[in-house]
Amino acid sequence: MKIIIINGPNLNLLGIRETSIYGSQSFTDYFKKLTAEFPQAGLEYYQSNIEGEIINKLHETGFSYDGIVLNAGAYTHTSIAISDAIAGIKTPVYEVHLSNVYSREDYRHKSILAKNCKGVISGFGMDSYRLAVYQFLSTLK
Repeated sequence: MKIIIINGPNLNLLGIRETSIYGSQSFTDYFKKLTAEFPQAGLEYYQSNIEGEIINKLHETGFSYDGIVLNAGAYTHTSIAISDAIAGIKTPVYEVHLSNVYSREDYRHKSILAKNCKGVISGFGMDSYRLAVYQFLSTLK
C-alpha cells in the first residue's frame, strides 16, 4: 500500500507558526509517529508552498498510489486548478485541516476542493492526518 500526505503553503512552519491554532509539534516529528503507528500504509510525505508543484505531485501520484491525504492550506479556498487536478486523477483524496475551519474566518468556510474529494476531516489538530490514514486503511483492505 502507498499513501502520500501532501501539504500546501505554510505547513512547513508547523510547530512554529500560530501555535495557538496549529500546535507546537513540527510535522516532521508527527510524521515519524504516524509512520510508526501505520507501517502498513507505506506513508510518504511531500510539502510545497507552490500551487503548480502541488498539482504536479497530484498528477504524479494520482494514478499509482492508493490514497492521498491533502492539506492544501489556503489553496483550499482559492485554487480551481488544484480542484481540477483532484477531479482528473484516479487515486482517492481526503482533504484535511488541522483547525476547525468553520470556527474561523468566513472565507475559510468554503472549500473549492471538497466536491472532488472522497471526504473532509477538519478540526482534530495533527490527528486529522491520522484519521484520514486510518480511513484509507479501513476502506482499502
